[in-house]
Order: sequence, then C-alpha cells, then structure tokens
Amino acid sequence: MLPADHPPSTPAAPIARRVLRDLGPAATVSALAALVIVLTVGLPETLYEQLVYSLCIGVSGFAVVDAVRLRWHASSARFEQRLRWPALVGVMLAVAPIAHFCGIHAGAVVLGHRPPPLADYLTTGRVSMIVFTFMGLVVMTLLVEHRERLARIARAHNEARLRAETIERQALQARLRLLQAQIEPHMLFNTLANLQGLIALDPARADTMLDQLIQYLRATLGATRADTTTLGEEFAAMEAYLGLMQVRMGERLAYRLALPPELRGARLPPMLLQPLVENAIVHGLEPAIDGGEVVLSAEARDGLLDIRVCDTGIGPAAAARNRKGGGVGMDTTRERLRVLYGERASLILTPGAPNGTLVQLTLPMETA
Repeated sequence: MLPADHPPSTPAAPIARRVLRDLGPAATVSALAALVIVLTVGLPETLYEQLVYSLCIGVSGFAVVDAVRLRWHASSARFEQRLRWPALVGVMLAVAPIAHFCGIHAGAVVLGHRPPPLADYLTTGRVSMIVFTFMGLVVMTLLVEHRERLARIARAHNEARLRAETIERQALQARLRLLQAQIEPHMLFNTLANLQGLIALDPARADTMLDQLIQYLRATLGATRADTTTLGEEFAAMEAYLGLMQVRMGERLAYRLALPPELRGARLPPMLLQPLVENAIVHGLEPAIDGGEVVLSAEARDGLLDIRVCDTGIGPAAAARNRKGGGVGMDTTRERLRVLYGERASLILTPGAPNGTLVQLTLPMETA
C-alpha cells in the first residue's frame, strides 16, 4: 500500500487532461508575478503588457514541467521518489530560459511588439527575469503538488470512513439480530410454560391455545427473519398474540386494536411491538384480580409514528414492586431503538388514566 504522500503508479486521468487542469494555479502565479514586477519597477501603466508576457512565459513553461512531472508519476515504479524533486529542479532550470525566450516572443506577437533577437537576448535584466521565471515554476509546482497531496489525503480519509461505516453497519446488523433473537425465545418460553400447565388442568383449553400459538407463529415467522416489516403486519401479529393470551386468561383479558388504513404500509423493525404488549399483559393485567383491557393504537404526527400500548392493569408503580428479574423485553426494545435510530426514537412508560400503564413508542415515519 502506498503512503498518502505518494501517488499510485498509474495516473487517474490522461496526462494532457491533467496538465490542462493544472494550468489554473500556473495562471494565478503568473498574474501575481506580473503584479510584483509592475510594483517593483513602479510602472503601473504597463500592467496589461506585463500580464500578457508573464502568462505566456509562466503557463508555457509550467505546461512542460508539469507534463514531465506527471510522466514520472506514471512511471514511479522505475523512478525513485527520492530522486524525483532534484530531477524536477533540473528540468525547471533547463525550461526556465527556454520558456522565458519563447514567452517573450509569443507576448510580443500578441501585443504587436518587436521581440528581441537572440544575439541581444542575454542581458543582465533578462537573466534576472529568467531566475524569477525559475522561482515561479518552483512555486507553481509546489502548489500543484500540495493540492494533489490534499486530494489524496481526502480520498484516503473518505475510503477509510466508508470502510469504517461498512464495518459498523455489519456490526450493528449482527447486534440487532442478536437482540431480536433474545425476544423470540423469551415470548415462546413464557407461552410454552403456560401451555404445559394447561395440559394437565384443562386439555381442551390447552388444545385451543396450541392452535392459537400455531396461528401466531404463522403470522410472525416470516417477519422475524426480515430486516423490516409493515405496521399492518405487526398489528396482525399482535392480534394473533392477544388471541393467544385471551385463551389463557379467558374473560380477564379484553383487547382492541386501532390502526388507520393509511398507516398500514409504514415500515418498522419486526417484533418491536410484541414486548410492549407482552409487558402490558404480564406485568399489568395478570397481577390484577379482574384483569383488564389492552388497547393498541397508532397515529402519524409531524413526520413521526406514534404507537401506544395502553392497559388498565395495576400500573407501573405496583408492577415494579411485583416484578422479579423481569423486563427483558422492554430493555431489549430500548436497546434496539438506540442502535437503529439513536436520539430519533423514544420509548416512554407512564401511568395511565385513571389507572394502568401507557407505553408510547415514537419512531421516524418510514414508508416502503
């Protein structure tokens, strides 16, 4: 793997196209050089002429140097990096006088001036300008190299960030699968334990409960293996679950489901409602002598999906006193929400009115 300071062995684009792209910084440096010369000699009225000459010299000279530089980049496997800059300096020393001479002639053609003949070219003033041209080529090359280095670092950073996000996504998916797997046996163990007790006491009710359990599993088995499900499918699964619980509790359990038709297609993680409904029955209604009612409802609000589970049981304070080591489903649901949505989702448990418990689940509204 190459360090961030070094380019790959093959250029990302054809050399000619990259040279054209790099001429922008060269033109900027050439324009600044023209301004410096005008301010130094104190002839601001010559700014336009000096700008034409400076652009002709700087842009043409840098185009040659940049082409050589990019060519060496493309053959970096054969050209040692530690020799690259000394060689580039040598190229700039050779290009500077040629670029200055050719640029003076090109600028003279543009401005309609008479170019100096070669015999009269090497005066003291022009030699100093050749040195100035060399310095300009060095600055242009450093600017382009610095820009490319920043671009390589940015690409490497983005690639590392994408790799990290992919790894994090995979870890979150594995974690969610584990959390979801904790819910399914938790509910099934409770149901099978009750079924075992009914077999000896009331075989007919046990047979009915077994039929309801089969219906519940048929409604939920596909959803539990998917990443998301619809609110309509979740409500159908909860209706099957509540029917199963009603067989066990008899007249002590009543339930209602209220789902607006326009919300049936809303997306949410599978098996998200079952722990909430189970919590209402196990810790709210079962401890109550007369049982009670569970109401499951949903509504849309400002881009959010509000789902409520309301029971008329003993209430959260009494349930907390009676609970012994429970709460696995609620804790798992909170963890799933944190992993999936962060601060965008909430699960709030409050006392109901006039009694019982109200659980409100709020999610971002997502549709298929």
